[in-house]
Amino acid sequence: MGDVQSYSQPDRACFSCVFRDLASSIAPIWTYGVGPTAAMKHQTIETQTLANGLTLIIEPMEDVQSAAVSFLVPAGSVYDPPGQNGSASVLCELIPRGAGDRDSKQLSAALDNLGVQHSEGVGTVHLTFTGATLAENLPQALRLYADMILRPWLPEDQFEASRAGVEQSLMAIEDEPRQKIMVELRRHAFDAPWGLPSEGSLADLPALSPQSIAAHYQRCFRPDESIFGIAGNVDIKEVSDLIANLFGSWNRRPAPTFETSPGGPKRDHITHDSTQTHIGIAYDSIPYRDPDYYAAWAAVSVLSGGMSSRLFTEVRERRGLCYSVHASLASLRDEARVFCYAGTTAERAQETLDVTVSELKKLEKGIGEDELTRCKARAKSALVMQQESTVARSSSIARDWYHLNRVTTLAEVRDKIDALTVADVLDCVHAHPAEDFTILTIGPQALEDPREVS
Repeated sequence: MGDVQSYSQPDRACFSCVFRDLASSIAPIWTYGVGPTAAMKHQTIETQTLANGLTLIIEPMEDVQSAAVSFLVPAGSVYDPPGQNGSASVLCELIPRGAGDRDSKQLSAALDNLGVQHSEGVGTVHLTFTGATLAENLPQALRLYADMILRPWLPEDQFEASRAGVEQSLMAIEDEPRQKIMVELRRHAFDAPWGLPSEGSLADLPALSPQSIAAHYQRCFRPDESIFGIAGNVDIKEVSDLIANLFGSWNRRPAPTFETSPGGPKRDHITHDSTQTHIGIAYDSIPYRDPDYYAAWAAVSVLSGGMSSRLFTEVRERRGLCYSVHASLASLRDEARVFCYAGTTAERAQETLDVTVSELKKLEKGIGEDELTRCKARAKSALVMQQESTVARSSSIARDWYHLNRVTTLAEVRDKIDALTVADVLDCVHAHPAEDFTILTIGPQALEDPREVS
């Protein structure tokens, strides 16, 4: 995790499902057609910072029987040493292969015996450890996570298997241009290391070793800047005392440093022998922490938030130019980009690029009240389906703290969404217009710069 990505497309892209991150960041908010839910009215969020700098955020949810944890540890891909992109990814694979007094098989069995649905992931800034289980099993689950975070084995005899797993994932991306173009577009649109693939790079994997992965752990795993979000049917004092007992002795370490370098180029093409052309377009937007973020999100939703959205209607349905087109808003802590994708035939690629860019620019000419109404309705519908998700809430409160240094209340976010007007969205579009595009294509031939479309 570490960056926010709000997706608004009618078909699944290479990142995630529609509205996943927006929904998880503000659910539960509405019951469709009525006012604030009971969960929102009785929302309690407790925030504590341990002496070693670890931040703990707890949201009790009395009406559920489960509990979920989301641990954000500042050890993501931005901290990969130069020439070793993939260090965080291999470390993420290696950590569950033994911790505390349990080997890989025993650790997996212990999690399964508690019914923990868990996942480990690598992001731009953080390694993320997420788990959900029955609330009564949370204390035992937290002890297992303490072993994984504080006492991983990082067994050398499991290193090759972990690296091979990362390599296979990267090769799968290479074989799927629709995924590859978005990975590479991010590399072009953001400065390094923010744009480097969190999954790693095939060219850098041979440079990794058990020793370099252990060094990455020692350099990056630290309590200061780590964030633990916990949501569910929990007692605040009991959970706080347990976390203090399990993680209070975790020693501070200096924050690791990294060097930055420019992304780009603004125009690029990757030759691929195919009858298809994949088009990626990026331009600047505003980050999650900006007061106008929800207006920016609404603008992208008007462009690409369902089968009535502009890109889907104009580029795919009316003109029949492509089989897939969508846009998303991706935010780091201090900057953001809108990412657009279109997949089409090589023969119609130039026209697809021209029309897509034209639709992006046309947004500043006006937005209909009906478009904004549909945008709000889609968000509410998606949020209702996640209304009692402890996983969504634990992830949301942890991510909020990273981006905002506070947790937004459900009432606050509800009011921001409900208060959006067409004028608000247009003001945001005019202040941050679709221009200065980064354009990347994958296909048999490079395309010309976008041309005017009448």
